[in-house]
Amino acid sequence: MEEILIIGGGGHAKSVIDVIEQQKKYKIVGIIDTSENLGKEILGHKVIGTDENLPEFKTKVKNATIAIGQIKTNELRVSIFKRLKKLGFNLPVIISPFAYVSKYSKIDEGTVIFHHAVVNAGSTIGKNCIINTKALIEHDAIIQDHCHISTGGIVNGGAIVKSNTFFGSNAVSRENIEIEGFIKAGSLAK
Repeated sequence: MEEILIIGGGGHAKSVIDVIEQQKKYKIVGIIDTSENLGKEILGHKVIGTDENLPEFKTKVKNATIAIGQIKTNELRVSIFKRLKKLGFNLPVIISPFAYVSKYSKIDEGTVIFHHAVVNAGSTIGKNCIINTKALIEHDAIIQDHCHISTGGIVNGGAIVKSNTFFGSNAVSRENIEIEGFIKAGSLAK
């Protein structure tokens, strides 16, 4: 079992930890968070360092995943993604064993697919995305880099979600459209 470092120790980290544990592919070596949280535990995993310690952890662990959510802005997720890449970390795709991901889809590095999400045939998901619990990415949809498709979000066939977009809980898109920015929970993107 390969080792992995979790970056971020907030509420979103709990969901990421659960997916990784259920996946049974990686052993979590610890969590990187803020200095005031050093030594604390999240779901039995200790906060073992801060961002300043990342270069020393790279010599011990090759894999990392970002467990910082994205609601108001994704700036922190994007900057940490770039920093981890610059340091040479591998950012694997993490997929819940309870999700359905078509073998005809393409998913890029650093993306996490949560429990009961569906990623259908012909769809493409970019780097560092969150495809949250029960999200549906329909056939031929494109989710560009650094997006968050929130819980229960539905991106219909052929839609393109532009980079850095937040697509809120239970939002629904029409098919074959381009979407960008901040899409409110429960709205219809058309």
